[in-house]
Amino acid sequence: MRQGGFQEDGTGSVALGWCSHVPSRRCIMAHTPYPRPSPDEITPRSVWLSRRTLLAGVTMGVASRLVPRARAETLHARPGPFQAAEKPTPLSDVTHYNNFYEFGLDKGDPAALSASFAARPWTLSVEGLVARPRVWDIDQLIAAMPIEERLYRMRCVEAWSMVIPWDGFPLSSLLAQAEPLGSARYVAFESVVRPAQMPGQRGGLDSLGWPYVEGLRLDEAMHPLTLLAVGLYGETLPNQNGAPVRLVVPWKYGFKGIKSITRIRLVEKQPPTTWNQMNADEYGFFANVNPEVDHPRWSQASERVIGAGGFLGGGRKKTLMFNGYGEQVAGLYGTMDLRRNY
Repeated sequence: MRQGGFQEDGTGSVALGWCSHVPSRRCIMAHTPYPRPSPDEITPRSVWLSRRTLLAGVTMGVASRLVPRARAETLHARPGPFQAAEKPTPLSDVTHYNNFYEFGLDKGDPAALSASFAARPWTLSVEGLVARPRVWDIDQLIAAMPIEERLYRMRCVEAWSMVIPWDGFPLSSLLAQAEPLGSARYVAFESVVRPAQMPGQRGGLDSLGWPYVEGLRLDEAMHPLTLLAVGLYGETLPNQNGAPVRLVVPWKYGFKGIKSITRIRLVEKQPPTTWNQMNADEYGFFANVNPEVDHPRWSQASERVIGAGGFLGGGRKKTLMFNGYGEQVAGLYGTMDLRRNY
């Protein structure tokens, strides 16, 4: 096993550890008995689905009184795999407590300052080391892909967490259509730059550099858990949550989930990423959730659960390795030193 999840297949070639949409590749999955959520955190799917319908109506009413929201459209998503067992975070919390620095530093800035952001028309390009590059219209892309609902845990590097019902499709299904070349080893993502509509890009946060960029190893990108989300709670993404398309990688810290993506490139070398460039000592390229590797300025051993006790309330719980997805993804990293490669 080579460091980083590239596996020799016995013929001298290297097989990447993705699991679906590319039949010639083998899946690398771990069977380590990683901790799972405790029984008292588990809610039957039928219960949270009915709760979701109620919450969507109630919390959208609350949200509409707080800030204007661009018109959302219903997504006809089918239930997908990898459903988290915990209760979903209320919609009002998901849409009013988040980081999207293109709109400002405060958690409420994205909701308060994104009403004028235009998520249509929109194009997403897939290019680089691929046989079939393409520029997609976002609505054509949504129509072409099998939209699934996935209830994922989300762990912020700031030691708070949510459980979010995303609507989207596996990133692997899009990349497979582009036909990655053998030289492709990483996937680079780039967000939109619109200072006129994104006040955080007009000054004060110039040190971050724009556009916001992120990256994954190709085997991470092709893993079936990795999602391109186009909606949440059954409707198209709100502007403040990364409309019209964003990345969701549930075993990594939330800053890996780049929002409002315009460009995806397959590349040979590890691409630069915004927070790693900003401060490599605090924000690693991999950014896997790891309760044993603290942030230099705070512990990662536990997390505050948003929305568990009223608006933005909630207690703390222990953080799980890989955010509780260890059984699915630990095999991607083999014997990699996860303390050094944080």
